[in-house]
Amino acid sequence: MQEFIAFNEQRAEIYWWMSSLLSRELTEDDIAEYHGDEMLTFLSGLGMTPELKQPVEAFREALNNLQTREDAQLELAADFCGLFLSTPKTGALPYASMYVGESGLLNDKPAQDMNKLMADYNIAQRKEFNEPADHVAVELDFMGNLIILANHQENEQKAEDVMQAQHKFIESMLLNWLPAFAQACSSRDKFGFYTAAVNLLVAFCQLDSAFLAGEEQ
Repeated sequence: MQEFIAFNEQRAEIYWWMSSLLSRELTEDDIAEYHGDEMLTFLSGLGMTPELKQPVEAFREALNNLQTREDAQLELAADFCGLFLSTPKTGALPYASMYVGESGLLNDKPAQDMNKLMADYNIAQRKEFNEPADHVAVELDFMGNLIILANHQENEQKAEDVMQAQHKFIESMLLNWLPAFAQACSSRDKFGFYTAAVNLLVAFCQLDSAFLAGEEQ
């Protein structure tokens, strides 16, 4: 059981890391941490999984390129704004509604579905993050909390039910739009830092989904 709990904590940390990375511009201190030993060790560990080796290497290359980029923090902040805070025509907006909604507008059915899921599992959106519920950072934060919820169940069957809910969430609320989001990033992110990050996220979601599918068998 302790291994189950520890493994789930590691999974949750990855989703929370990506949620944080895609929720706001990185500060100078953030960038310094990304170049630190702790992050390099973390990425090396991720890269040991064959399915993540290539996207991890691409992300590490983007980090290396950031070290030689002039005015790196300002330029990366501009990349963030240009991609995630602009318009559908010029950016890669981080909302599920823009990719799988019916209207092509914000707060479409994916946002409504997320609000219902958060209410069903009593997992609240962070109050300081005032974005529609289908923002990628909100969905990833929810996934991290859903993972930890499995650790707090009173028996194995209830924990397994929450694990199955995680698999359903990845398939129906993340992988149904994240690949298209990654493609939009790739076509508009000239420097490539956020493209590398989102490609790593997609690869991890695919790996995690396969793990959970095995758990259900």
